[in-house]
Amino acid sequence: MENIKISKDEVAHVAHLARLEFGETEMEKFTAQLNDILLYMDKLNEVDTSGVAPMTHAIAQKNAFREDAVDPSLPPEDALANAPAARGGCFQVPKVID
Repeated sequence: MENIKISKDEVAHVAHLARLEFGETEMEKFTAQLNDILLYMDKLNEVDTSGVAPMTHAIAQKNAFREDAVDPSLPPEDALANAPAARGGCFQVPKVID
């Protein structure tokens, strides 16, 4: 007999909390899928991981940040060269809030 880890009522409750509506066939399908996922998690919990060091990624990661250096920026006249409208060295846009 297959273990039941989550009931249809629990799936309906979670769907309600997430503001989702499902038909009867979808509810049965999602209940079965979630049950399979939870059963697989139980199977993974049976594995002895006492000698395995915790890690955050499956592959080695290196710092992807670059050195923080000041570089010359784009001159304002070049930045505004293709602007449809400019005023006082800034982009001029239509007013959206009264």
